[in-house]
Amino acid sequence: MKLKLSGDKTNKQAMLEWEDFLQSIANSTTIDLNETEAQKAKRMADLQKPGNQEDWFKYYFPKFAFAPPAKFQIESTNRILKHSKYYQRRAWARGLAKSTRRMMEIFYIMFVQKLRVNALLISKNEANAIRLLAPYRANLEANQRLINDFGIQVKPGKWAEEEFVTRNKCSFRAVGMGQNPRGAKLDELRVNVIIFDDADDDEVCRNIDRLDQAWEWVEKSAIPTVDISAPYYIFFDNNIIAEDSLAVRAAAYANDVETINIRDENGKSTWPEKNSEEDIEQMINYISYEASQAEYFNNPMTKGKTFKEITYEKVPPLNKLKFCVVYADPSPSNSDRPSLKSKAQNSCKAVVVLGYLNNKYYVYKCWVDNTTNSNFIDWLYAAKNYVGNTTQLYIYIENNTLQNPFYEQVLLPLAFQKAKEYKSFLLISPDETKKPEKWFRIEGTLEPLVRLGMLVFNVSEKENPHMKRLEAQFKTASPNSRTLDGPDAVQGGIKIIQNKLSVEQAGIIFQPRPINSKRY
Repeated sequence: MKLKLSGDKTNKQAMLEWEDFLQSIANSTTIDLNETEAQKAKRMADLQKPGNQEDWFKYYFPKFAFAPPAKFQIESTNRILKHSKYYQRRAWARGLAKSTRRMMEIFYIMFVQKLRVNALLISKNEANAIRLLAPYRANLEANQRLINDFGIQVKPGKWAEEEFVTRNKCSFRAVGMGQNPRGAKLDELRVNVIIFDDADDDEVCRNIDRLDQAWEWVEKSAIPTVDISAPYYIFFDNNIIAEDSLAVRAAAYANDVETINIRDENGKSTWPEKNSEEDIEQMINYISYEASQAEYFNNPMTKGKTFKEITYEKVPPLNKLKFCVVYADPSPSNSDRPSLKSKAQNSCKAVVVLGYLNNKYYVYKCWVDNTTNSNFIDWLYAAKNYVGNTTQLYIYIENNTLQNPFYEQVLLPLAFQKAKEYKSFLLISPDETKKPEKWFRIEGTLEPLVRLGMLVFNVSEKENPHMKRLEAQFKTASPNSRTLDGPDAVQGGIKIIQNKLSVEQAGIIFQPRPINSKRY
């Protein structure tokens, strides 16, 4: 077995760590030495019955399947196993077992569905691909339950960390992005499983020319290695680390596109059997909001240059204002909204409470997050209750031509339904103003106010997660930003305030209707 040195590790250290890993797998997969052949045959038949995949995973991989599976994991696996040709983009957040789940699925396809596998595991470089392929090799070497039920897998002379072939002539090869994957045939068998795992690289994603080059390699060199007339699987497993990336581009072509965050649209763990709310909250508090969005919420946020500093101050009491505006952005326009293909059921929404006094605009409170339409209406009621009877309140929901009829067909019925629960109506006005392109209206309206300290955020809300999200969207705002819903809501609300102030300051002039000789 050939070992490659990694970092400061010596060959001896690497060998010892590998042996420890093999031993841990062997220790976790003990077998019943007293089991008869009849008992073994029945056990294997039961585990291999369609629908028993989770039991199969748990029995053969107890070290890896140590937590009960999440609903989304079960559904994802079931979809794959029903097809003989499949292309899946799996953007699961860190901590949701993308690689581990994939390995168990590949072994199920290999041992239960009897596909003779010729697999490429492709990562951002060869060293990373070897590291990700190591659990496959380790289980084939040391998993006592696999060996007991399916025979010895190691084939002498064909067993190295970057490529190995089993006794049943299944092949696994680690490939770095840009390496030549051609010539990967195994006898007459062409590649039939391609796993892109952690293929995206931060530096590459920051350089459009290098990203284009990488994607060209994926499309022209890697994917075409499969035999189009035979069963094959193409898997792209990478959380979204940049607004333009290989994972983002793969979603345009895959027939199964998954985006799963560490928390769902209700703010709850998507895998509570493994990741508790306390664990998630603790980790998120250890890193910046921008980092947590990229790693755990598939929402990469690059520092922008337009809004570098946000002003936090004590805000004046609401009863000092002549009026207050609640402005709500329900979702992106239809052209930006998550596609049905992605099965996304929620999008980023924003509700902001805004006021004006003495030449300053104030953000009193906000709700900004990926959430459901139902929660969005709840936010509006929370905003209404926040203002209460302190001043005149105006509530607006953005309703441009691209969003209609979403407002009338979805939001209004929900608002009427919620009115029964809250025993109170929301007096909503749709904002149907024809607006410039989103970035230009945000930059044009808000940049001077932020730069001059005339847009003030409520300091008492500074630690509120929603206010943190709003601040982060401001600081990462750029013409290419995917997430601008918070700043967009602030801009919409400020425009409403400015229009009302201009009417008040200009006064209202009544003129008699001109006499029309043609009217009776």
